[in-house]
Amino acid sequence: MHILAFQSGLHDASAAAFEDYRLVAAIAEERLRREKGWGNDIPWLAIDEVLHIAGWSRGDVDAIATIHGVFPLHYFRFSPMREFYYKTRKVLGHERLKRDLSHICTRNHTSDASRFFRADRFLAENGFRPETKIFFANHHAAHALAALFHTDWNDALIYTADGIGDNISYSVRALRKDRLDVVFGDDSLLARPRPTHDSLATAYGYATRACGFQMWRHEGKLTGLSARGEATLAEDFAQHFRISDDGLVVSDFKSTRVMGEQIMALCEGHSRENIAASIQKVAEDFILRSVRHWIDRTDTRHLAIAGGLFANVRINRLLAEALPIDEIFIFPAMGDDGVAVGSGLNLLLARDGLATWLAHRQRLENVYFGRDYDDAIDRCFGNAPNMRRIDGDPAAVATGFLCSGKAGAIYAGRMEYGPRALGARSILASPAHADINDTLNARLNRSEFMPFAPVVLEEDAERVFDITSVNRYAARFMTITCAVKPEWRSRIPAVVHVDGTARPQIVRDADNSLYADILWRFRSATGLPVLVNTSFNVHEEPIVNRPEECLQALNEGRVDFVVTRNAVYAKGPAMPSLFWVPVSASSGAGSGAGISLGKSSDPRRPSLP
Repeated sequence: MHILAFQSGLHDASAAAFEDYRLVAAIAEERLRREKGWGNDIPWLAIDEVLHIAGWSRGDVDAIATIHGVFPLHYFRFSPMREFYYKTRKVLGHERLKRDLSHICTRNHTSDASRFFRADRFLAENGFRPETKIFFANHHAAHALAALFHTDWNDALIYTADGIGDNISYSVRALRKDRLDVVFGDDSLLARPRPTHDSLATAYGYATRACGFQMWRHEGKLTGLSARGEATLAEDFAQHFRISDDGLVVSDFKSTRVMGEQIMALCEGHSRENIAASIQKVAEDFILRSVRHWIDRTDTRHLAIAGGLFANVRINRLLAEALPIDEIFIFPAMGDDGVAVGSGLNLLLARDGLATWLAHRQRLENVYFGRDYDDAIDRCFGNAPNMRRIDGDPAAVATGFLCSGKAGAIYAGRMEYGPRALGARSILASPAHADINDTLNARLNRSEFMPFAPVVLEEDAERVFDITSVNRYAARFMTITCAVKPEWRSRIPAVVHVDGTARPQIVRDADNSLYADILWRFRSATGLPVLVNTSFNVHEEPIVNRPEECLQALNEGRVDFVVTRNAVYAKGPAMPSLFWVPVSASSGAGSGAGISLGKSSDPRRPSLP
């Protein structure tokens, strides 16, 4: 079955294509429109992009999975009185063009979206076959199933948390003995007349606004700032929240507006660092208490989490280290952009039943689900004036630049799905000097308060970072922080936060051979098994997608070079070839002086002792 899945919520709209259980393509609309966090409408560019990658037309789609999202008004079926109301608004010049389907369901006290959605009109106007099935997925179920599907556990707690979706901000599910029980957060709550105002993610967003940043976009800045402040406001924030007898986070706020007003008032006159530390502590404390309640109650040893709150890598670390669990997994597209994948998985669960669905689960190998421009990137640079192709092995040439203190972008293969750059559209640099954070952020017009993330080969991960069986899977996707081993903190200061932690990405050859090869060569040349990895984008722009965007970044001096699978490119006149020469770390050269290299099962790759 050819399945098109998309989410058209208020932000981070996205689309995905499935061939039965195989995820063929996935992309956020922002990468194509070049507008950060784009949403509040149907993501037609992303829809056509994933269909192109899959090799399908709209007429090839057998089923469409989506959420109760935002749609143009004429796709809704209203009562005659409501139809008259909207026509009157149009005549008076106040036409309403779109509505949120979840709000329509709540207003009418039902979770049956098919009562209000004109499926026949939607299919006919947009080139789909009339027999194409349309399936509406629950928002939090989509978050939850995207996380659970990419595990192989027999038992699990699946916990979601975000601003709000389908009338709620949390959901709890438990997988036990081949049963998947919805403990809290099913579709019946969509019909409830009053939404909840209990969201820690929303409270975090208002604290972000109080610090002068943009709500729903810059929460990560507060996560970085939180380690630099004191939690002086934590008690004031916490007095509005509690854990109910059934283990759920609840608040005394009468509305979301009231929550915002009170948090903004509490923050007045306080430093950004203390506001950040305070809201971080409250979010950590209450989420830990709620999740611990359900871990104990369900007697599970595995935790799958998703939803926008779990973009907070410090919360994820706390859960991994403070709970009695064997493994944690955070779906890499943890925010609403991941709901498209979850909607498709919801459709498959409804179609096949739980036993078949569970049998098809598989661990996530990588998130390279965008378009592959390897056939176009070299043509783009080859035709550009004032660009020079540098002869030599691309990984070796790139390593030479990195060893000399240059910062470059890797542009290879299919683009990543989700908010993290993971080696397909990444900027790389040496971690040996902390000031690379300031200089590179200045080049990218960024203001960040957390150091860049490190990327490390799988064979070196445990030597440098506090990687365990609990957090290893999550660390492959840069969704969790952990401690940096004390002996490495002064050697790789560019990726170590003030609290001695980092947010690593563990890389394997099979996932991205060019990425891994550069890492290996850099380690061999310097003794440092880590590189800086930050997303290939400038401030307030999405991560680079097309070759032309990559070329523009190099032209503007955002990076010093670009490495592809075929070549390295730099701006300006022809440059001499750079040859990689391995430097023994024990010789005293480079930042890795004093680190001897031992044997490895791969003769090409000596490993650290």
